[in-house]
Amino acid sequence: MNLILGAGLAGLSASYHLGHENCLLLERQGHSFGHIASEMREGFTWDQGPHVSFTKHEYVRELFRRSVDSAFEDFPVCVGNYFNGHWIEHPAQTALHQVPEPQRSACLASFLQTRRGAVQNVPDNYQDWLDMAFGPVFTELFPSAYTQKYWTRPPADLTTAWIGNRVLFPDAADVETGASGPIGRPMHYINTIRYPKQGGYQSFAAGLKKGSNIRYGADVASVDLVRREVVVTDGRKFNFDTLVNTLPLPVFIQACRDVPEHVLDAARQLTCSQLVLVNIAVPHVALRPEHWIYVYDKDKLSTRINFVEKLSANNAPEGWSGIQTEVYFSRHKPLLQSPEEIGALVEAELIEMGLIDPSRFTRGRTSHRHVKLVPWANVIFDHGTIAAMQKILGWLEGFGLVREVDDLHPLTDWTHTPLRAIKRAHLFLAGRFGQWKYYWSDDCVMRGREIGRLSRQ
Repeated sequence: MNLILGAGLAGLSASYHLGHENCLLLERQGHSFGHIASEMREGFTWDQGPHVSFTKHEYVRELFRRSVDSAFEDFPVCVGNYFNGHWIEHPAQTALHQVPEPQRSACLASFLQTRRGAVQNVPDNYQDWLDMAFGPVFTELFPSAYTQKYWTRPPADLTTAWIGNRVLFPDAADVETGASGPIGRPMHYINTIRYPKQGGYQSFAAGLKKGSNIRYGADVASVDLVRREVVVTDGRKFNFDTLVNTLPLPVFIQACRDVPEHVLDAARQLTCSQLVLVNIAVPHVALRPEHWIYVYDKDKLSTRINFVEKLSANNAPEGWSGIQTEVYFSRHKPLLQSPEEIGALVEAELIEMGLIDPSRFTRGRTSHRHVKLVPWANVIFDHGTIAAMQKILGWLEGFGLVREVDDLHPLTDWTHTPLRAIKRAHLFLAGRFGQWKYYWSDDCVMRGREIGRLSRQ
């Protein structure tokens, strides 16, 4: 029996590729899909942040297509930035012409001064990487400010292996051109996105879920890796031949029996941000063209904003806009207000930014909001992560985990995955939090496919 902890995207993909008839999934919540779950409420569909598909993996594209019976839309993405009352195209480093003076000239001069020297090897420190990429002035105004809001840590605390193509390292010619006017071509790594017409982003995983065997309300209490037994909080016991864990790695280690103190300490060192989602239903159409917006102002809680109806008209009633705002916190940056207080402050910020216009409200048609707490948001790759992961994975290796060539790296190159396990594995880690990786949804699908492949070796 293959026992899978968690019925999120990685867990569902693992079950699908191992064969649903051979698997049992234990899910703590009363629903599946985990981080990509969509909530239907008062005519609105709310995802957990702006989930969109832009995968280059044809396998995932086809699976998602079949899941919604081709009922999706492909369209160009429009992404923007808000900075001290100004709207700037994304990425801002190649749109300096929209940055107000004197910051514009200071950013350009700092960038050019930095680029006069030869580009060195990639630094391990994110602060050094940003200074090398953009110069210190732009770094301080934009990515450094955003890092402390989104990642809840100063850039110097982070490594750089997670970056990949997620942050544009611009050519000098593009920065100079963008300082005087539009470049005239897309510079963001996402150009076209795909989204289901109905049912929110989770609909893309419907094909993975179909036929699966899920026990809801099964909150894992303990894991015995020696006896290969999982006990849930209501006392039920489940034995396994192979275990696939998608629970957050610190939670999984805490649940395991007889864990050495040095491994428990390593698990405690792993850090992840948490998220407050402020969902506001507004009785007027969106007042900006962007699908989502990054907010750099340090005095604002709002970090990223998206408009649900811009992904699908079916996500909101006609004439309404669903504005979702993300506010991040962690043990390094604790919340100073209650979630409801944050909701009120965010709504005031959206009014100040011109995204909500109360003058357009009419009798019986006013805004209403609800707040959702997401306890696991983004894995934070600080300078202690690799050492902590080495201790954890080294211990789990003694219970049937087969080490993989990239298990300490935040990213996986699915187009060139070298041969991995050469012996039978009894334990797999899967997903963003289970593997402690910077995974997107297509990575979670591909990981399930990889587990299916490895299990057949």
